Amino acid sequence: MRNLRLIGGLSEINPSLRTLNVLENMKALPKVKEEIEYVKQQTSSSKVLLNEKFTGQALGQQLSSFNFPIVHLTTHAQFSSEAKRTMFFTWDKAINALEFYSLLKFSARSNEDGIELLVLSACQTAKGNKRSALGIAGVAAQAGARSTVATLWKVDADSTALLMEQFYKNLKNGVPKAEALRQAQLNLISDSRYSHPYFWAGFILVGGWL
Repeated sequence: MRNLRLIGGLSEINPSLRTLNVLENMKALPKVKEEIEYVKQQTSSSKVLLNEKFTGQALGQQLSSFNFPIVHLTTHAQFSSEAKRTMFFTWDKAINALEFYSLLKFSARSNEDGIELLVLSACQTAKGNKRSALGIAGVAAQAGARSTVATLWKVDADSTALLMEQFYKNLKNGVPKAEALRQAQLNLISDSRYSHPYFWAGFILVGGWL
């Protein structure tokens, strides 16, 4: 897998969380900087957008200007059966499902190879909609992303950082995406702190498994 990556994340409370239709009581995500560093360490070339640099405009510019086979976003998100309430958050704005589709579709047209893997980490999902992650992954697939890793529920920050570290190590070693995720989950299961399914079973891979 080509090694260039776009990594975006929010570790601080930001203006976009004042957006209408946002779930209440969202707090700063812990372990974001550590997770981003883990991901960055597994690549020889990456572009990092963190906190105030992770704006909607900056994300759009990067996706339209460069060919990133892997896009990793560590940020709050909420998913719902309603498109206007399905969104993830950059520093200055929430990007809903239709806007995200447009961004990815434009990126696919601009870059011949397209996005091989989109990872949505540390997601906040809508209560009572356990299949909602499939919605945003479906949007990504329709827009041209070959594979998407997302979550079915609000995941633990510490275990997620460890899972992502192992997942990207596996990818770097040439392990196919589905197997890389499975091995990362098994790694958590072997840790007595995170053996409960809550910590590892919420991660899904939608799209191509290789």
